[in-house]
Parts: sequence; structure tokens; C-alpha cells
Amino acid sequence: MDQAQPVGRIDVISDVICPWCYIGKRHLEHALDLLASKHCSVAVAWHPFQLNPDMPREGVDRIQYRISKFGSLERSQQMDQRITETAAGVGLEFHLDKLTRTPNTLDAHRLIRLAGQRGVQDGVVEALFDGYFCRGADIGDAKVLADLGAEGGLDRNEAVALLAGQEGLKEVRAGDQMARNAGIQGVPSFALQGHVLFSGAVPAEEMAQNFRRAWEILKNQAA
Repeated sequence: MDQAQPVGRIDVISDVICPWCYIGKRHLEHALDLLASKHCSVAVAWHPFQLNPDMPREGVDRIQYRISKFGSLERSQQMDQRITETAAGVGLEFHLDKLTRTPNTLDAHRLIRLAGQRGVQDGVVEALFDGYFCRGADIGDAKVLADLGAEGGLDRNEAVALLAGQEGLKEVRAGDQMARNAGIQGVPSFALQGHVLFSGAVPAEEMAQNFRRAWEILKNQAA
């Protein structure tokens, strides 16, 4: 049987409170299956972006925040309903009505960074997304984050120690700024070998095609 040929690394720039990032993760998983069927394998790494960089570290009341942002509770609920329906199309059962706070995501990104160092990043990203969108978890709360980190494969004591200190904070902020310096304004955004290819939760078939085309271009340039 032919061995899968590595095509480098896909970098995903995302925020944990971005619903399109969770939907995009499902599309990416399908795209990776399509690439594997063509004997192409990739590594995936997740990188920080803050949709609300000025959010207080303790977060804010979600209803009041969204009324302020979108103009009315009705408008906010309509948007939640549309995104819930879209998520259902990729097998995700959102329960946005369970959310009470809009969190600051710096600590969640620190946890994801640690997960990358421990080889369990996908599991932790999945647990954070599922906890927030499907179970209404307050992912600005250190105990909740530690629980979700353990659920995703981290040692809980290590997660607790991380969240009690400042480790990774500077690096997460630098990563967020690096994404902005690269011109990224929305998430999810996807890069191959450091080259940003596209943004948005595009369909899996389109993702796979974009990755394969980009890799062929990069190979030809390096030849």
C-alpha cells in the first residue's frame, strides 16, 4: 500500500468563541480525510486570535454584550438561531441559550498552546468548542478550563498550574498580533507552510482542493 506523503503543516488561526471556527473544524476534518484518500497527510496546529481583544479578563454578561453589539436581543437571538441551524448541518448541536457570559479567551488560548506542546491539541480544541457551544460552559473560568483541558487529554494538575500563573500569556498575545500583522481580520483562517490561503468555514471539498493546489505551487517553486 502506498504511504501517505506529508504535505507539511496546516495552521488554523481561530478563536474559541467563534462558531464558524467550530464549524470550520468539522469541514477541516472532512478535508483531511479527502487528502488522506489521495495519500496526502498533514499536521494541524491551532493559533490564537481574539475576536474581542478588549474584553475584560473576567468576561461580561452575554445578553447585555450582544444587545450592545447587535442592537437588540431579538437580533442577537436571530443570529444565534441561524448559526445553530448551520452547525446542525455538520452534525453539531449548539445550545447557545445556555451561555450566560462572553468570556475573555486569553486563558483558553494558553491552554491550547500547552496542549500543542503535549501532543493533544486537537482533543483540547474540540473539548473547548464543545464545552462552550454545546454545553454552555464559561470558558473564562479557570476551573472550567482545567476540566475541559483534562477532558481533551491534558493532565489536569498541569492545566491548573498553568492557569494559576502567567505562562504562555506573552506568547498568546504575540501570536494574536502576528495574525493581525499578516492581515488576518476574520477567523477561521487557514495557512499552509506559513502561507495564508483563505478565511471562513468553506466546504471540505473546497478546502482539500485549495490545500492540494497550494502544495503543488509550493513544490514547484522549491524545485
